[in-house]
Amino acid sequence: MFPLHRGRRLRVNESIRSLVRETSLSPADFMFPMFIAEGENVKVEIPSMPGIFRRSIDLTVEEVKELFALGIRAVNIYVKVNDNLKDNTGKEAWNPNGLMQQAIKAIKKACPEMIVMPDVALDPYSIYGHDGIIENGDIANDATNDALVKMAVSHAQAGADFVAPSDMMDGRVLRLREGLDAAGFQNVGIMSYSAKYASAFYGPFRDALDSAPKEADIEVPKDKKTYQMDYANRIEAVKEALMDVEEGADMVMVKPGIAYLDIVREVKNAVNVPVTVFHVSGEYAMIKAAAERGWLDNDKIMMEQLMCIKRAGASLISTYFAKEAAILLNK
Repeated sequence: MFPLHRGRRLRVNESIRSLVRETSLSPADFMFPMFIAEGENVKVEIPSMPGIFRRSIDLTVEEVKELFALGIRAVNIYVKVNDNLKDNTGKEAWNPNGLMQQAIKAIKKACPEMIVMPDVALDPYSIYGHDGIIENGDIANDATNDALVKMAVSHAQAGADFVAPSDMMDGRVLRLREGLDAAGFQNVGIMSYSAKYASAFYGPFRDALDSAPKEADIEVPKDKKTYQMDYANRIEAVKEALMDVEEGADMVMVKPGIAYLDIVREVKNAVNVPVTVFHVSGEYAMIKAAAERGWLDNDKIMMEQLMCIKRAGASLISTYFAKEAAILLNK
């Protein structure tokens, strides 16, 4: 009770504030999403994501070494697949000599201690831009799960530490766990995108991979709302996370991040596994756009948002700011 208790005593200067600070950040809290392209010596900036590039494998490896030196210990990798390799089955996704498989091998050879978590979903490989196989105008859940198992096993064979299913098919975590175990990969983990919302914040990401739903000569869903979650729902996110844990997920994810911190806390309170939060491309792009116009301070907003995500309950933050933030923290 005032005046016996004065909260400002604990805010007098930075030394006191640091002593009582409840949440802290380090580079080890971050995972860096990386986009990989065919070719050699390729580095193409994504227009809607300043400072983020599609790189060929050789340049990706060099970037991974830099990230590791900064203290970042995990990368989440995605590939930009050539159009001539896309079809409705997604079969290029489990090609042992595919771009993703080559990238995993190269990263693990160059930096064995970097944790590699490749994306598991069919949208980069689909002619329709969907996360699953189209049958009778809809996403065929169980047929897609069969394909995802082949994809995940191929990633494990290439050396992945975790697989990261982002597809939101029902039952896919159980199928992946069974498939990995049957193939002898009991120690390959699953980081499941458990509460992945049908969000407009993904726009720049889909530019990076050309993975947005496309018009077609057959009936296909116009968006991803039949499998990604309705952003009006909260309880459903907890249910999805608990189901994934029961099916064998080692980590669960909430995506997007900063606009969904209520969901992060709900999921954190409900599960007994680490919670990853994806600070997504649209959230990154908004800060960059405002900072370019002088409306916001890039570094201050970046660090505030990352701290808020950690405070909400994130054990790991997948963010395009990972390298920038790590450089600042190391200073």
